Amino acid sequence: MSITNIMLLIIVTSVTTNSLIPEDARLNFTELSMKYGHSAEEHIVITEDGYILTLFRIPGKKPPVLLLHGLNDCSDTFIIRGNSSLAITLANKGYDTWAGNARGNKYARQHTKLNPDTDLTFWDHSFHEHGYYDLPAIIDYILHATGHETLKSIGHSEGTTDHFVLGSLRPEYNEKIQILIAMGPSAFFKHLTPPLSLIIEMGPLLDQVSRPFKIEELFRDGSLEKNVFEEFCSRNAVFCRELLFQVGGHDPKRLERDFLPILFRHFPTSGSRKGLIHYDQLGLRKRFAKFDYGAAGNLKRYGHTEPPDYNLTQFTMKTALFAGNSDLLCDVKDVGYLRTILPNVVEYHLMESKRWNHYDFVWGNDMPKTLYPHILKLLEKF
Repeated sequence: MSITNIMLLIIVTSVTTNSLIPEDARLNFTELSMKYGHSAEEHIVITEDGYILTLFRIPGKKPPVLLLHGLNDCSDTFIIRGNSSLAITLANKGYDTWAGNARGNKYARQHTKLNPDTDLTFWDHSFHEHGYYDLPAIIDYILHATGHETLKSIGHSEGTTDHFVLGSLRPEYNEKIQILIAMGPSAFFKHLTPPLSLIIEMGPLLDQVSRPFKIEELFRDGSLEKNVFEEFCSRNAVFCRELLFQVGGHDPKRLERDFLPILFRHFPTSGSRKGLIHYDQLGLRKRFAKFDYGAAGNLKRYGHTEPPDYNLTQFTMKTALFAGNSDLLCDVKDVGYLRTILPNVVEYHLMESKRWNHYDFVWGNDMPKTLYPHILKLLEKF
């Protein structure tokens, strides 16, 4: 089948299925916020290396709280559950709620000089650049806009990794964050199990195969692969959910069928191939280290043939770690090890459900009862 025929098929199927797609699947962050009772502001943040990020704010009288998403995700992840979402919950409680976006996703796909469609350099980034450039720019913008000297931060998955990079390499920011609530904290991957461990082992081979094609952006909105994915998962939502469970943990009770059409219109969003490769390296090397460019590249960049570890002893901000028993990406043992490394862990919480997986922290249907009471208590305490 030709590309033209594939595109025609996508157009036809999208027309026939549009009436079946829930409204929330079509709405962006600002529109979802409005639907659930709050007027959201859109702010533009420019990093010191020229990336243009959209930052969403739901104003409140309480101190600012920053929400930061995971890999190939965006700020939508914190609001697509509507009244049960974390963003709306915090807004209803009066917090000045800010939802950030790391470079490359659909809300942060711009640069002052680089064109993401033609300049491959735009996609030369991973969680390292998110933590070193994006997160400090976002924090400084929020503090300047609100007049506060500190804020509280909640990260999920890669959103926690970004914080670990920030606190390790730019330790002055440890004092600007009153507490980091780290959900599914991602730094060490020493206890991966199949099939995820097998995928990690295949990473270098997949990297070699993909390099000649110069595909540096993955899941771009409007791209052929993203349109195919959305249409396929609209019709085969349970199957796509099972694919997610293979890497994040199996918990169908909290990710019910009716929610899936909304989820798969918002996730995944665009991101860099390098971002996936960097995580793959962490899994292979069992270390929380900078990107591995090979012996010669490492010697040029770092002065050593091996990439250096991030110095987590410099990460002194107060941290609450939240882990799930069924989280395949962030195994309880790996979170436990991270707990022994970080200097200032003020709370460690293992979610009560034995089936709590990596995605339940942002998409679980019972978060208001099982997760938010712990988060709200920490926000009040610190």
